[in-house]
Amino acid sequence: MSSRTMVARTMAGVALCAALAAFAGAARAEQPPKLPELSPTGADACFGRVYDAAHLKAHPRQKVARIFFFYGHDPVSRPNEEPPANQDNSYNGFLTTTVRGAKKPEWASSWCNKEDPSDKASGIRCGMDCDRTLASLKVDDKGKLLLSGLSQDVYLDPDASESMSKAEYAKQALGSEDDNFKLDPMPADSCKAEFARIDPIDPALGDPLRVRLKPDQPFCFGRDYDEQHLKSHPNQLTQSIRVFRGPIELASFAAGGDAANWPDGADIAVSVTTRQKGKKVTQTYSCQGEADQWRCSASAKMSDFACDISQKEIFLKRGANGTMMVANPNNAVAILDLCSKAANGKTKSDDKVYRLTPMPQSACAP
Repeated sequence: MSSRTMVARTMAGVALCAALAAFAGAARAEQPPKLPELSPTGADACFGRVYDAAHLKAHPRQKVARIFFFYGHDPVSRPNEEPPANQDNSYNGFLTTTVRGAKKPEWASSWCNKEDPSDKASGIRCGMDCDRTLASLKVDDKGKLLLSGLSQDVYLDPDASESMSKAEYAKQALGSEDDNFKLDPMPADSCKAEFARIDPIDPALGDPLRVRLKPDQPFCFGRDYDEQHLKSHPNQLTQSIRVFRGPIELASFAAGGDAANWPDGADIAVSVTTRQKGKKVTQTYSCQGEADQWRCSASAKMSDFACDISQKEIFLKRGANGTMMVANPNNAVAILDLCSKAANGKTKSDDKVYRLTPMPQSACAP
């Protein structure tokens, strides 16, 4: 999934659109469309326009100050934690706009096809998930891209006009004059540079975890908190934490895992020692790649817990300079027996996010 901005998103709408996207994406991937009108050579094509102050002053109802349309390979997504087989490469049309005063653009992806494949003069429709239309396209005799039919709520949920107040909708949506754009052909790198403004790459993050951590190799990350830190965080129960894959986890993946879909199905162990009498609790989690993180659910494998702990989750993300971020939004990190009554409550704020550093495997030994 990409990192686009979405407002007032409902969980039901997300689930439905995600299901439709998965189905449609699989179908589209079989026969990627080729549109010589947009790209006669089949290479990535870029069209864009940046409006000057005079134009914007003359069009007060136009919010868009910068607009770019890219036809080709995804200019936003980069190697993430999802296995390559699960990454959707079917989208071929990408729009980004920056409204007046905004620091970053918003963007949307689509798949573009001829409205009538049997008619060479037919225009081009770019569709989105949930049977929505991004825009209609046409290239004029000067090579400029005519983009029309752009909805004001293109970046909002499909039901935004009903679920949001009129004032909030007017604030979040595009302006009434944000349509019928005429975009100039530009080098592909111009679009790539514009899309790069959405989510700038942090060189310090390095490769994603699925690249840094190999399916057949152990790892150990951890942190021991000193007295000074614990004194300044009186609500933190965690005295030390380890996240690791050792011989047991490696053997489990070797027996039933699929390296091609790594990290899906990867088992990890989390061991936490609390400041209360030095009690140590270890829990196994089963992970899968999800966008820029590993989503890991507590597993009954190699654990003594007998209750249903499948909804206890943690998230792993790459941190700067080789570190690993472990997020525990509710109460999933094993700072206590996950079957205990106390586990039904919320984890205190000081036990929710951890920045761990690589450690020798001996530091994660049982």
